[in-house]
Amino acid sequence: MTPHFEIDQEISRAWTPPAWVYTDPEVYAAAKERIFAGSWQFAAHLDQVRIPGQVHPFTMLEGCLDAPLLLVRDRADRLRCMSNVCTHRGMLVCEHAGVESHLRCRYHGRRFALDGTFESMPEFDGVADFPGEADNLPRQPLETWGPLIFTSLGAAERDPPESPLGKGGGDLGRGGESRGAGFVPFVDWIGPVRERLGWMPLSQFKFDASRSRDYLVSANWALYCENYLEGFHIPFVHASLAEAVDYGQYRTELFEHGSLQLGIAKGGEDVFDLPADSPDSGQAVGGYYFWLFPNLMLNFYPWGLSINVVKPLGVDRTRISFLSYVWDESRLASGVGAGLDRVEREDEAIVEAVQRGLRSRLYDRGRYSPTRETGTHHFHRMLARCLTA
Repeated sequence: MTPHFEIDQEISRAWTPPAWVYTDPEVYAAAKERIFAGSWQFAAHLDQVRIPGQVHPFTMLEGCLDAPLLLVRDRADRLRCMSNVCTHRGMLVCEHAGVESHLRCRYHGRRFALDGTFESMPEFDGVADFPGEADNLPRQPLETWGPLIFTSLGAAERDPPESPLGKGGGDLGRGGESRGAGFVPFVDWIGPVRERLGWMPLSQFKFDASRSRDYLVSANWALYCENYLEGFHIPFVHASLAEAVDYGQYRTELFEHGSLQLGIAKGGEDVFDLPADSPDSGQAVGGYYFWLFPNLMLNFYPWGLSINVVKPLGVDRTRISFLSYVWDESRLASGVGAGLDRVEREDEAIVEAVQRGLRSRLYDRGRYSPTRETGTHHFHRMLARCLTA
């Protein structure tokens, strides 16, 4: 099946995606290949690979893409990302995080250098044209921003610069050469966030495992995203958040690969201490809510950063990973960034009910609020372009 639907570029005339977009397993399968396989994805944080020789195996979008990958800081102190699948018989090369001098597959003993280059293999004397390029572990692009590491299956890796920071592709590199027409260079993808909040000392943000957790939601991944992308529901769903946010000044800004929702706080709430050259200087900003296509939310509060990674598990199952990076612990309990668990549970209940409603024979498509659902309309247009390409 080739899913096909259109979203009018004029929001006042547009209709939302048809209900089958959220319920058809073939549409979900198409999304895996046409949206997620070529997208930038959060991989880990720098503390997990901070010293030479350190290795960190992980699965990219487990339950969706299920791509076994490996982060390695090699002996030259360069950070790399590569396939974690042995080029002999497909065994996982590295099964546990740690510090290594080389990589060795425990199935038949094939050995690789920490940069993924083939080194040796027992009992392979006499094999023609061996070893070759295909015997090395394929490298993937790697980019960092603050303490965060990102990678993608959609671009070829380029050699990382030699750097004492070991930043792989660089803080704002071009992210390699595209393998597909839909691939977005990292600098373009993260650019609007960097430009707006470049003054924040991201290197000082520390991961807090005690404030991080996963949520399982019985709903399509796109429903979770579109709920996030509008503040329209705040007065109706989030009583505590509505008391902290000035709904009348809540606004959405769109850019090519994502959007920003600006949460203006009511009087008395904790707000950012903005620099004079910020475009938001003089405003009582309580939260910056960035969404980057297709599935990353970066929520900045005066206390730090809360990341939502939306991980599809099936047509009506999604895992949401909440990751907290604390900058100022003294401000955790105040402002619009407090009580995030309650807000999340309220959102889950809504999107799960919508998923059930979309299975009704009596519903097909709806309309948009031109003043409150511009972010959702923007997302739906991107979704339609990818799925119907």
